[in-house]
Formats: sequence, C-alpha cells, structure tokens
Amino acid sequence: MADIALRTILPIFLLIGTGFLARKGGILRAGDERVLSAYLYFFALPALFLVNMAETEFTSRTLRFILAGLIPGFLSVGLYLGLFFLLRLRIDTLYLLILSTVFGSHAFFGIPFVIFAFPTPEGERLAILAASFISMGSVFVSLTVLELYGLGRASLWEGSRRVAGRLVRNPLILSISVGAFLSLSGLRIPGVLSTFLHMLGRTTATVALFMLGVFLYGRRYKSLLKALKLSILRMVLLPLLGVLSTRLLGLEGMERAVIVLMLSMPLAISMIVLSQRYGFQEETVASLILVSSVGAALYLNLWLAVLI
Repeated sequence: MADIALRTILPIFLLIGTGFLARKGGILRAGDERVLSAYLYFFALPALFLVNMAETEFTSRTLRFILAGLIPGFLSVGLYLGLFFLLRLRIDTLYLLILSTVFGSHAFFGIPFVIFAFPTPEGERLAILAASFISMGSVFVSLTVLELYGLGRASLWEGSRRVAGRLVRNPLILSISVGAFLSLSGLRIPGVLSTFLHMLGRTTATVALFMLGVFLYGRRYKSLLKALKLSILRMVLLPLLGVLSTRLLGLEGMERAVIVLMLSMPLAISMIVLSQRYGFQEETVASLILVSSVGAALYLNLWLAVLI
C-alpha cells in the first residue's frame, strides 16, 4: 500500500510544489495562473474529452458506469434541498453546501491521480470517461446555482436563459457532446487530427497540477475550520454515495474504485474564478481548495486502500 501511496501522491505534490516555487521565485507572477487555466479550459481539456469520447464504445456497461458517476451528485443536491426546507437554512448556506460537494477537480486532479493509481490503458480510459460525465453534471449544477445566486431582481426565466446560454457555449460540454456524437454515429477522427488531439490532451494533468501550485501561493486563507467541515462532504459523503450507486448498478473492481475516487477529488480550482465572477464567498472557496487539496494526500489514499 505504501508504494501505491507514493506512486499516486508524490508525483502530484512534486508538480504542485514546482508551481508553488515558480511563483515564490518570481518566475511567474500573480495572475499568470489565469493563462494556464485558459489553456486547460479552452484547449487541453476539450481535446482530451473529445478524442477519448470519440474512441469510447457506448455499451450497456459503459452507460451504467456513467450513471453511477452522475447519481451521487444529484442525490446530494436532493438531500440538501430536503435539509433546506426542513431546517429552514439560509439560501446562501444551501448554495455553499451544493458547490462544496458537487464541483470537484475531476479532470485537473482526478485524472492524474487515477492514472497514477491504475497505470494501465484501461485505468486511463475509465478515468477520462468518469471525469467527462461527472464534470458535465457538476458544471450544469454549479452554473445553475451561481446564476440563481446572482439573479438579484431578474426573473427566473432570465436566469434560466443565461444558464442555458452558458451551458451551450461551455467548451467542456461541447467537446464531450461532439465526441459522444462521433462515437455513436460511427464516424472516426482522421489519424493526423487524432494524434494532435491526443498530444494536446496529454498535457492536461501536468499543466493542471503545476497551475494548482501557482494558484495556492500568496493567497489569503480564512475560515479554515469552516472549510475543513465543508471538505468532509467531498471526503466522505459523496464517495459513500458513490459506493452505493456502484453497488446498485453492479460495478466492481477498477470501475467501482475509479467512480468513488473521482467523486472524492478536491474542490475544483476553477471554482475560485467562478466565485470571483459571481461575488460568492471568495475567501471560503479559496480555503476550501487549500484544505481539500492538501488533505487529498491522506484521504484519497485511505479510500484507495478500502477499494482495492
């Protein structure tokens, strides 16, 4: 087990540390992480999702795998809505609970971790498939919540229209949809273009982890205890729901492990960008990213020990 922990966490934290030192040493400046984030969001991740979706065979087992990854997020939202009405929680508290749970770093942190844990072509395929569809569900839920938060005096119809417009233009959702269409229609990506997309997509893990180190340097972190409590939702609640959904759908072995691990990933780095754009609890979100990312060294390997 110790060798697996080293294989998964050591490369990840070396990459994060390199980014942190690049910022501390003045090689990169404040705000440079936005350039890296834009590269990942608009180029590397869409390429990764598109080419792997296009090469995926959508069988009944594949669909059960996808469903097992999506169910826990929507179950958690239903649970929080029930608590909201029963306990009369503040609406801001409801939004924070949902975003803390649903918006995980499935692609940036999840894909490299799973690939390091299961260094086989099948491990990579399952990691990308899980990250693709869980990310699609989390983007949908998160944008809906943030638009509702920023609705103000605008009508519900206006808010719904804005959410729909953002989802239609989202590069991750577009790339997943196009890739799935190519797979289901039997169309193949030309060899040269496929090679280009694979090369571009393979840069995702390295750049994402390096960017996390750049992001973590020099920020103000407050409400760390509150962030720790909220992080437990991603560390415990969501993966437990993942265990339940995989059992109900008859998934075992590596498939079950990949789903549960992917649902356990730290809060997504891009959440800080969204929190700034919508003016939503920026300091709490930054602390959540710090606590969940650092804590991942322990709790992800605990889940891995339970699952294998």
